[in-house]
Amino acid sequence: MKYLQAYHFLGLDIHKCSIAYCEKSVTGQMVDRGSVAARKRDLVAFAESRTAPFVAGLEATLFSGWVYDTLLPYAAELHVGHPLRLKALSKNKNDRIDAELIANLLRADLFPSCHMAPPEVRELRRVLRYRNFLVIEATRMKNKAAGILMEAGIEYYKTKLHYKGYFSELLDSLEGVPNSVRGLLKMTRSNIELFTQAQRQLLDALKNHAALRERAQLLKTVGGVGDVTALTWALEIDDPHRFGRVKDVQSYCGLCAAQHESGVKERRAPLSKERNPHLQTILIEAAKLAPGKQRHLRDVHQAALERGYNRNRASLAVARKLAAYLLAVDKS
Repeated sequence: MKYLQAYHFLGLDIHKCSIAYCEKSVTGQMVDRGSVAARKRDLVAFAESRTAPFVAGLEATLFSGWVYDTLLPYAAELHVGHPLRLKALSKNKNDRIDAELIANLLRADLFPSCHMAPPEVRELRRVLRYRNFLVIEATRMKNKAAGILMEAGIEYYKTKLHYKGYFSELLDSLEGVPNSVRGLLKMTRSNIELFTQAQRQLLDALKNHAALRERAQLLKTVGGVGDVTALTWALEIDDPHRFGRVKDVQSYCGLCAAQHESGVKERRAPLSKERNPHLQTILIEAAKLAPGKQRHLRDVHQAALERGYNRNRASLAVARKLAAYLLAVDKS
């Protein structure tokens, strides 16, 4: 990457209330440093006050999306950095040091950039992740209802507990239990119905979204892939062509063990933490169910078991195969 001498390099360390910045010239001379309030109008005024075209970099955080969208029209180039890799480069950590480190990495063309999805993809991704959050909350409510019944010594059918009709009959048949138990069970049931209805509405809206409908239908042609898996893949992967190899996408999904090699010694660590946790969860869940429905995936699972893998590692083998299929279909 070659920059003109007139370009400046701007490192940004983002926090909830303030953004520390460090601006340097191409020769490493300090141009400006300080902090700006984390508000859009203040950030726009800051960007407009720059005296030269700038290349900016910021760490990927919860707040990076709106900062990126605000600065993009003003920056010659704008990069978002991988947080774990940036953290590994800094021994001493404070806002001023972090901002200067980012500026120096940009200037040396060593900034560990990561992919930044377009605003419309990030918006839909936010909806899908919130839907997944509602599913988790509904499951917690179901477990809580079962816990309340066990605590009060009430017998129930485990397989029928969360059916609406059976739950109503169970409440009507309760005798000799404190009023608090009855009230908590009703409250828990209403929360379950609320979360379940809300997540279904969000899922239906995503399935019928014009930007996702055709792509999701194509991805569902892969055996073992349903609506949630297809939507999660489409929104978390965004552009499939940024992955040149199947191993790259498998690593991104957290389906590969970390490798430690020194000389002639090599060992495999547990699954790497540098992954997309949303894709990892969905693909592993799909891999646990798919062998029961798809013969070719059942063969993959069985072959892994015959090699001495336990069931969890065999499911990982199926998940890697699913990722390979999804990438091939998505690229087509």
